Amino acid sequence: MRLKGKAAIVTGGGQGFGEGIVRRFAEEGCQVAVNDINAVAGERVAREVTAAGGKAVFVQADVSTASGWRAILEAALNAFGALHIVVNNAGTTHRNQPMLNVGEEQFDRVYAVNVKSLYHSAQACVPYFRQQGTGGVFVNIASTAGVRPRPGLVWYNGSKGAAIVTSRAMAVELAPERIRVNVVNPVAGDTPLLAEFMGSDTPEMRAKFVASIPLGRLSKPLDIANACLYLASDEAEFITGACLEVDGGRCV
Repeated sequence: MRLKGKAAIVTGGGQGFGEGIVRRFAEEGCQVAVNDINAVAGERVAREVTAAGGKAVFVQADVSTASGWRAILEAALNAFGALHIVVNNAGTTHRNQPMLNVGEEQFDRVYAVNVKSLYHSAQACVPYFRQQGTGGVFVNIASTAGVRPRPGLVWYNGSKGAAIVTSRAMAVELAPERIRVNVVNPVAGDTPLLAEFMGSDTPEMRAKFVASIPLGRLSKPLDIANACLYLASDEAEFITGACLEVDGGRCV
């Protein structure tokens, strides 16, 4: 098993890409702290992973706050006694619309969840990784929106661009301490946020999005999970600061 003996935090783990990452990690022997603000969803995932023979605990917390991250880290350490991997997957967006129509409150929330959460995860987890003395791994889920932006998603695009640059800067600064930081950039997937990305969930709009992806389909949670699995594993021990587009050719 590729993550046997490892313990991970996966934020936004109650649905979509996060749920896929939790399940894939558990299949490979990882103990997983499943974080989500949605208790029903997060508890379901943790329960189902445990029933299938894995080890998972749920922790409800807001990743955009310092107190939320203290709670997540504490829950992981109480459950597993160690932490090796942090997957910053939780994210949000504004609806696809003209840039001037997005209100300040919504703008602030997008940046709080997509960018400030990286600050708080680092503040909470980097000191632990340093104390542990054996390094650690961050896998941050950004988006192809930060590489090849779509119109109508200006402020979301910007938040994901910020997440990419932040992650790469972290990678350089933390490398001497064997703390690796990598990025996965998914293209649009069939997740609960898809309707917001598109503006409206109609067959015509889906066809328009699929037409922009050379391999001819939206991404799936397993696509993203497999990329995260590799970057989190010891197989990628010499990879840091990388941005892996899982996008069916969208960014080519």
